[in-house]
Amino acid sequence: MDVKSAFLNGDLEEEVYTEQPDGFILGNDPNLVCRLKKAFYGLKQAPRAWYYCLDKYLHQQGFSKGSVDSNLYIKIENYKLLILVVYVDDIIFGSNEEVMSQSFALVMQKEFEMSLLGELTYFLGLKIQQNEGGIFLSQTKYLKQILKKYGMEDSKPVCTPMVIGCSLSENDESAAVHQPTYRSMIGSLLYLIGTRPDIMHAVGIVGRFQANPKESHLQAVKRIFKYLQGTQNYGLWYPRDTDLTLDAYTDADWAGSVDDRKSTSGGVFFMGSRLVSWFSKKQSSIAYLQLKRNMWLLHLAALKSF
Repeated sequence: MDVKSAFLNGDLEEEVYTEQPDGFILGNDPNLVCRLKKAFYGLKQAPRAWYYCLDKYLHQQGFSKGSVDSNLYIKIENYKLLILVVYVDDIIFGSNEEVMSQSFALVMQKEFEMSLLGELTYFLGLKIQQNEGGIFLSQTKYLKQILKKYGMEDSKPVCTPMVIGCSLSENDESAAVHQPTYRSMIGSLLYLIGTRPDIMHAVGIVGRFQANPKESHLQAVKRIFKYLQGTQNYGLWYPRDTDLTLDAYTDADWAGSVDDRKSTSGGVFFMGSRLVSWFSKKQSSIAYLQLKRNMWLLHLAALKSF
């Protein structure tokens, strides 16, 4: 569901004044100002005021907030479970009881002006395909857009995102390349990591040279795009099963950097056959931001197990 004019619902705690709007002069005195009781678009505290308003209302409805993710809410009644995820004015929710979902939708529509968009298919650039077997997450549309943006849509596919034994260095003597373009390519790939953990290590390596990119670094980035060209339909599959065993795998390259001889370590975490989290030491903070968004959808996928 999507909340219409979400920021207009927030109550202001601070004293905020605004000039009288054009064409409206109260008492024929243009020097008077208006004190705001509600937030509106353009105020820096408007997003926070809206979040506090929604958070207060959800707690009144019996929801509890996630201890790790403050945008995740859970409501449990007997054996009925309702999971809710908030991203500014967009809300996704799911339940193992259809009546519970319908009741929640009606309650929210009475409190806020909003539109119910139906079954989840796209969210924050992710394509969500739901069926009886599970949930599949992908970013195929976004991938095609960035391939076209950087002129790689007709490139010849390769089977791996990086050459085996590739050792890139800051002291590379090849020609310098356009830095803004290089950074833009890295940024585009970072957003794709949310559903493509197979390129995370390669993107992490080429991302180290954004301050002074060289031709050899650019070629390594283009190889990643060539790999993506041949794997456009790859994504994350979360099957409907009941195995909730948590497994973790980790590895390191042991002094793999030719510049500072530092190691790059990484790991993946599975809940049953579902990949729920992964990391690389060189880019752990970046990967976390991508995965936090992705984890919201995984909670919905978990409902398939109940």
